[in-house]
Amino acid sequence: MSGAVIGVIPARWGSTRFPGKSLAMIAGKPLVVRVVEQALKARRLDRVVVATDDPRIARAVEPCGVGIAMTRPDHPSGTDRVAEAVRGLAADVVVNVQGDEPLVDPGLIDRLAETLTGDPAWDMATAASPIQACAQLENPSVVKVVWDRSHRALYFSRWAIPFVRDGVAASVPHWRHIGIYAYRRAFLDRMVTEPPCALEQAEKLEQLRALDMGARIMVVETESFDAGVDTPEDVQYVEAALWRRG
Repeated sequence: MSGAVIGVIPARWGSTRFPGKSLAMIAGKPLVVRVVEQALKARRLDRVVVATDDPRIARAVEPCGVGIAMTRPDHPSGTDRVAEAVRGLAADVVVNVQGDEPLVDPGLIDRLAETLTGDPAWDMATAASPIQACAQLENPSVVKVVWDRSHRALYFSRWAIPFVRDGVAASVPHWRHIGIYAYRRAFLDRMVTEPPCALEQAEKLEQLRALDMGARIMVVETESFDAGVDTPEDVQYVEAALWRRG
């Protein structure tokens, strides 16, 4: 499958804030199954693989007809789990579809994949949506991103960037980083062999390791963003969003 685009959904059991959340029921289906269903709607993925450390999650996705990669339980990040899952598989581009975002837009997955298949200059691609509320801007859990005129990422931060010194921000948009990534396979393999850099350790953002390595990261703008499932309280919000979508 040389030249293929593989979508990988990392789904571990041991979430700190919500253990076992991959199997939390979302409108009658396990969370991870909801994510798989969205990924399967993407046109640019030649294959979808669930990377998990738990046989219960593997059994839940078996009926979906996707690949299953049993991975180590001690990976420090989802990126490391994704890299292990595609080891031995032929692919030029790997898309990391977060396993806790059942509302992920298949069209966005396609746009990220097409960014890398269409232009060999990019090492990675990710996404951002406009920040509309001050509460989001001030929330360190909402990661912000800034980019240059070619949409190459300059920096990611939990702080409100860009900082507007005179307090007049009408002409300066702020953007929320959406944690979905497309990697060129060769760069992904390099990234997981690098130790965390100082900026990554300070902000606890692994994409800063990629920037420190000199990566060219394309940021795709999107209006489509729905929060994922981080805590049990998020289940009700996601179910309501699904019902609104019909």
